[in-house]
Amino acid sequence: MEFIWFIIIGIVSGFVAGKLMRGGGFGLIVNLVVGIIGGVLGGWIFGLLGITAGGIIGSLITSVVGAVVLLWVLSLFKR
Repeated sequence: MEFIWFIIIGIVSGFVAGKLMRGGGFGLIVNLVVGIIGGVLGGWIFGLLGITAGGIIGSLITSVVGAVVLLWVLSLFKR
């Protein structure tokens, strides 16, 4: 059940990150996949900084931050 929440939060965060990014991201499907990967990246970044976020809202914030960072890095290689 926890894995399903991880996927759902990743999908939502990918959608939100795509809306937050300047160019709109890379399209809906890629943004959703980036959101799932961004959840892992956000957890790693927050872990390095010593920040803990609990609950669904904290997980969503962590995932959105990771997805935005990942979309930003991918946009550097988009050209």
